[in-house]
Amino acid sequence: MATENGWKQKEFIITMWCPPPATDQNIDTLLRDGYNLTNVAFANSWGQVVNNPIGLLDLAQNHGIKSLFYDPLLVPDSLDDPAKKAKLDELIDILRKLPAFEGYHLADEPSAPMFSDWARLVKYLKERDPEHLAYINLLPTYASQQQLGVFLTEPISGPLGIPDNFAGIGDYEETIKFYNEHLRLYIETVNPELISYDHYHFLNFEDTPDGEQYFLNLELIKNASQKAGVPFMNIVQCCSGEKVWRLPNQNELRWLAYTTMAYGGRGICWFLHSGTVSQGGLYQDEKRMPIADWVANVNQDIKALGPQLMKLSGTQVYHTDPLPLGTQSIANGCPVYVTGGQFVVGMFAEEGKLNAFMIMNRDYKTNSTAHLTLDMGKGKLMEFSIADGEWIEVQSVIPGSAIDVDLIPGGGKLFCLR
Repeated sequence: MATENGWKQKEFIITMWCPPPATDQNIDTLLRDGYNLTNVAFANSWGQVVNNPIGLLDLAQNHGIKSLFYDPLLVPDSLDDPAKKAKLDELIDILRKLPAFEGYHLADEPSAPMFSDWARLVKYLKERDPEHLAYINLLPTYASQQQLGVFLTEPISGPLGIPDNFAGIGDYEETIKFYNEHLRLYIETVNPELISYDHYHFLNFEDTPDGEQYFLNLELIKNASQKAGVPFMNIVQCCSGEKVWRLPNQNELRWLAYTTMAYGGRGICWFLHSGTVSQGGLYQDEKRMPIADWVANVNQDIKALGPQLMKLSGTQVYHTDPLPLGTQSIANGCPVYVTGGQFVVGMFAEEGKLNAFMIMNRDYKTNSTAHLTLDMGKGKLMEFSIADGEWIEVQSVIPGSAIDVDLIPGGGKLFCLR
């Protein structure tokens, strides 16, 4: 649904929520840690007022990093106040000319009744500045019906919106209908150029260390993204900021990145980068934590794979048993049949031809060897080497050819047939 002349994603997004104060040293560290997008605002993550936030975009440009921009003027009410609207126009005219400026940071987790207000602002921004992103982030599937703001005055109706042979969905029909309606209203009302959402999966309970709906949320977002023809970004957990959350370990962080990539995502945002000790995160009271190094290592994988994934279009995603909620079995016609453990296979097309796949280890505790049987045609099977930064021939294959792929916990590998 995005317009032909609008914002176009140029690289796989690697970013963070609550960035550090924009200084030469901090931006150099962000770049070294693999990030390519930050955020500039009138006040930084520590609550310190920034005297010249627009000047920080020049600083970002000097270091070669892009940035979103947040300002109190970037709200729908500014369009109704002549004085604020004039200031907003001045702001747009300045920002749209700055090379480091990537887009306007507008809203986080709005309810559906607010979509029309934000759509009005998005439309206005796109009329004055069509080339830059108007960024809004959405709620996860575990948000309540009231938070999502759907079916509040009318009964649930319409199709489920996910195949009925996907695992476990019978107990989650209302969740799926609520969330799909939220997505439908958002896409039809706002006409976004990027679908962003957050989902925090790792929990602080002995009996339920993981949430139930992570893959269901990925599937629904993937479907909406493909239908709308716009990319999606996943905001994932790297902190223990809520009582019910636990701090992910290195394998779990890798798992978050590779599941997102296998589902065709084109952006990862880590929540959160800079905060207090009570919030957890990569930096706590301005002190770098070990998890910051873990995320930086994962970012290097994403950074290497990103240019290749940007050339591909995600199609279907399959899982081996035991199937998580909202997933479909590898036995449902996947061209890459897999045994040997808990795996995810994301299928990709290049210029309309189904010729690539990512295999990832859904088990983030142990190494696994995936036994693959290929039914993708005849040719040379190539693996993209993160270490070498290039495609390397694995072997010649025909339908029925088998290979073994060793995978570290939560890790994945990208293959194509040429």
